[in-house]
Amino acid sequence: MPTSTPVFPANRHALYEAHRYSAATRSGDLLFVSGQVGGREDGTPEPVFADQVRRAYQNLQAVLAAAEAGLEDIIDVTTFHTDPENQVGDIMAVRAEFFPEAPYPNWTAVGVNWLSGFDFEIKVIARIPS
Repeated sequence: MPTSTPVFPANRHALYEAHRYSAATRSGDLLFVSGQVGGREDGTPEPVFADQVRRAYQNLQAVLAAAEAGLEDIIDVTTFHTDPENQVGDIMAVRAEFFPEAPYPNWTAVGVNWLSGFDFEIKVIARIPS
């Protein structure tokens, strides 16, 4: 049975310590990435929504890189949005920067009413390349 190993990006931000969680957990060749928000290194959110989404994707890339994986290794994406109807345009525009062409990972979007001061969160499951 594979053991689980925590994974943290090189510049781990304050949210991991403040809320006591790992950025990701590796189990065998799978990587389960905790929800990544558009938080700066000090844990504060980017004030402009599109920048917050972009920063969340950048934080996600840093976690994937720490496990020697990349966006192309993502299998499953779940995103959380505080105002999906009004945010979808910005979300899709930023998402296209990181996933410009097929094949795309599968994606589930969930509307929520609270994200601890943030307006967007992304969590993924990825396969770590051998």
